[in-house]
Amino acid sequence: MGFYNLKTRLSQDAIQRLHERFSAVFEPEQILADENMSAHTTFRVGGAADIFVEINNSAELAKALEILKSEGLSGLNRDFYILGNGSNLLVSDAGLRGVVLHMSRQFDHISVDGTTLVCEAGAALAAIARKACENRLTGLEFAAGIPGSLGGAIVMNAGAYGGEMKQVVKSVRLMTMDGEIIEKSAEEMHFSYRHSLVKERMLQNPLVVLEVTIALTEGCQEDIRAKMDELADKRRAKQPLEYPSAGSTFKRPEGYFAAKLIEDAGLRGFAAGDAQVSEKHCGFVVNRNNATAADIYSLILEVQRRVKESSGVALEPEVILLGDFGK
Repeated sequence: MGFYNLKTRLSQDAIQRLHERFSAVFEPEQILADENMSAHTTFRVGGAADIFVEINNSAELAKALEILKSEGLSGLNRDFYILGNGSNLLVSDAGLRGVVLHMSRQFDHISVDGTTLVCEAGAALAAIARKACENRLTGLEFAAGIPGSLGGAIVMNAGAYGGEMKQVVKSVRLMTMDGEIIEKSAEEMHFSYRHSLVKERMLQNPLVVLEVTIALTEGCQEDIRAKMDELADKRRAKQPLEYPSAGSTFKRPEGYFAAKLIEDAGLRGFAAGDAQVSEKHCGFVVNRNNATAADIYSLILEVQRRVKESSGVALEPEVILLGDFGK
């Protein structure tokens, strides 16, 4: 169900050694120990990561990966995770055992060349959409309200209101775990519904998004802004933006709408602890301010169970679960 279990517990000697090695390369403020992940996810829950490193550019990323590889930390399912805006993640209350490399907001340069945007992975989708509007470029209006970074949007092929990233991506620059920089065309990225080549390779031979070339078309700025305002109004009216969440919690089953299935199962407003199926939009699980990750996880499982019982449809979470949830 999109569940990655980072269970490996680094020894104190290993943590100390990693701190020393990272300290030789990065500024002290870039390296944090026992960093609370609730500050780095839009659900606003989650325990601490053993080591949290802020990555500001591709050169720093290559150095960090070199350190991890030389220390035998070899992949997502074992010892480290690449974090963007944390808008599609549920981190367990027990936290993450290992190292989190956070693509910081400094890794967010956006340049415009005619109808093409070249954007670094840390750039917010909303900022990219605004830049497109400023330059009278249309095609990215759907992304203006998606609360995530570009890197995460590429991993998940993020989309909304009939648009998705695969429609506008021309090419993607990526870094392998060996620090090699490669470029893939949109076709080579294997984009499909909430899926990409990067997601395929999360557990084996992971890739990290560095930069994306986005191809748009010229348009009328007033029309572009009006479309963005229209979609923003729809979000405010229909989505529970007043509570922390990870956006749509479940993928859309083929031939169905997740929110309708959840409502038909009688789950509007259903709660587990302080986690709740939104009364405004049943496709959202929200944190009513004091939920734990365990509350949210328990609610996701119960929604899956009851929808399956009610309609025979198996809902698959859209959120990625990180850490040990005891399952």
